[in-house]
Amino acid sequence: MNIALIFAGGTGQRMNTRTKPKQFLELNGKPIIVHTIGKFEDHPAIDAVAVVCVEDWIPYMNGLVEKYQMRKVRWVIPGGATGQQSIRNGLYALWEDETVPRDSLVLIHDGVRPLIDGDTITRNVERAKEKGNAITVTAASETVINVAEGERVSRILDRSICKLARAPQTFRLEDIVGAHRRATAEGLENMIDSAMLMTHYGFTLHTVEGPVENIKITTPSDFYIFRAIYEAQENSQIWGL
Repeated sequence: MNIALIFAGGTGQRMNTRTKPKQFLELNGKPIIVHTIGKFEDHPAIDAVAVVCVEDWIPYMNGLVEKYQMRKVRWVIPGGATGQQSIRNGLYALWEDETVPRDSLVLIHDGVRPLIDGDTITRNVERAKEKGNAITVTAASETVINVAEGERVSRILDRSICKLARAPQTFRLEDIVGAHRRATAEGLENMIDSAMLMTHYGFTLHTVEGPVENIKITTPSDFYIFRAIYEAQENSQIWGL
């Protein structure tokens, strides 16, 4: 079974919106989270979708599921205080569902990363079936540096071997749940993402190259970039480019 776990637990503080979380901001009359879920909803390899949502917004999210007829969305789960806790809540809900096999693949994806494409989803599933996991990456297009105390440049990394970790990040359910259980037992709550968590517990991770435009919409400028890319893609379809 292949399940997309869409993380939409953020409140959008960096987006400077006071009315609603960033995942519910709209483009062309459709919330960002709906654009994102639609990519997995339409993909033939995805069997089901789980959404981890800001708890106060669960009724609104349920309304979107009904309005846009998102048939694959089987779970809408309350998030936690941090991203790590929210993803853990979603994973535990899947683990506790007796209809979900323990060896299912879970594609963990940001609800505000709507420019993911079908090919990247396909290759995540294929690589994870072969290797046990798959981490979507893209090449670093600018110089990456390490900064030490006092804002001193301590190291300049070789850009040719650097990648930016993106999403989805795909794991076997039993593996990622086991890692979260260990982290909880050890009081480890500061992991940036699932890839960092799994690396910490000794898993060898395998990459899948994804599109550069697969950005995470975090700031107002990200939203404008998303709108420009979305409109360019729509126009290319209209004009047959």
